[in-house]
Amino acid sequence: MLKKILHLVAQKGICGIALPGLLRRPGFLGLVVAISLLPMVNTCGLTPLLTDAKVWPEHITPNADGSTDVAVINYRLNRNAWVSIYFIDESGQPHYFRREKRRSIGEYTVYFGGVVQGRMLPDGNYTWVIEATDDYGRTEKAQGTLLITDADTTPPELRNFSVYPSEFTPNQDGLDDRVTILYYLTKPAETHVYLIDPEGRRYPLVEKERDVKPGEPGIHLYDYEGGVDLGAEPPPDGTYLVVAEAQDKVGNRTVVTATLVIKEGGVPRADILNADVQFYPKIVPLGATLYFTLTVENFGAVPIRTSGPPPGTIYKSTQNFNTLGWYEEPGVWRVGIDFETNSSGRPYPFRWAVCGDDCEVRVINGREYRFLMPGQRSTVTGGIRIVHKPPRNPIHFWAGLIHEDVRIEPFNDHVDPQEISIGF
Repeated sequence: MLKKILHLVAQKGICGIALPGLLRRPGFLGLVVAISLLPMVNTCGLTPLLTDAKVWPEHITPNADGSTDVAVINYRLNRNAWVSIYFIDESGQPHYFRREKRRSIGEYTVYFGGVVQGRMLPDGNYTWVIEATDDYGRTEKAQGTLLITDADTTPPELRNFSVYPSEFTPNQDGLDDRVTILYYLTKPAETHVYLIDPEGRRYPLVEKERDVKPGEPGIHLYDYEGGVDLGAEPPPDGTYLVVAEAQDKVGNRTVVTATLVIKEGGVPRADILNADVQFYPKIVPLGATLYFTLTVENFGAVPIRTSGPPPGTIYKSTQNFNTLGWYEEPGVWRVGIDFETNSSGRPYPFRWAVCGDDCEVRVINGREYRFLMPGQRSTVTGGIRIVHKPPRNPIHFWAGLIHEDVRIEPFNDHVDPQEISIGF
């Protein structure tokens, strides 16, 4: 038998490669070479590449009713190969379920629910084909018939998909800090929304809780702030693809996309430098002014926005920032002064901008905004003219750094309290 195989190889070669000279090597060396080539002889000519191929049942109704929704595809490879599985419709058009996928020797089972490339095949008669090509270029096929009826060919739709604004700055300055992503889902489906950066990294988004539950038909809303509200750094600045996808029970899949630009994103960080506040004088006659000086440092990576009144402003003790017309603004940072016996109903009734002429001024939508830039320090001064007797004397005054409508960090609250006597 061995002699016959060696004669066949010498005459016809292996996998199309002529080797007669090699096999004519004398003695033991020739025998070793011949035996080493026997697996190749079996691979290329004696054993079928593709066996035990079948698709069952031959009739499916892929509509998620739990009955004959899926066909089972079985096959065996007797050597490594590139495998394609496709279905040819009545017009002769192939629909690829798998295309040139690398597979190793072994048995395989695949479940087919009628969906190819995210869409359900329409009702009809199909010819299924399993095609395998080995490393020597030899191709074998198996085929049969599959009937599809009652297929759910209606894909879920993500209607009126929108991303607004298309450019945002997730840094809690109150300006374009959030993005609203909205769509209308037309049928029950599993949905996912995420960002993709230029390197392909994904950043998943969480749907806002509403009466319409995730995956139910209706309007769905995502309120995205980059994670900054939870103290996390947002994705790096850059241009991202916003992807929303929906897949129904039978596998129909819809994907919509939009572009989103992230700029100056990050968690804002600032403090009163060295937690040092100078109050003077220590004894203030009734009707006189208590002054302070401190320095604010932006030690974060993003600008912080501020609002007036400007440093140097003198309050009366009966006034507050509202009476001066400088109301609270979400995202604004301001220096505040508070004191014992404060009965105004709000902390830090006296507030000042964290910078003055040294602020960076930007005009956005026709309005001027002021920012203390990353790494920048600014000295803030101001005063309070004491025009009424305090309930007790002496009393303590202290400073704070307020991030309005966001938080006052513990290290920026009740900073450097000092005892001040009011003379009257």
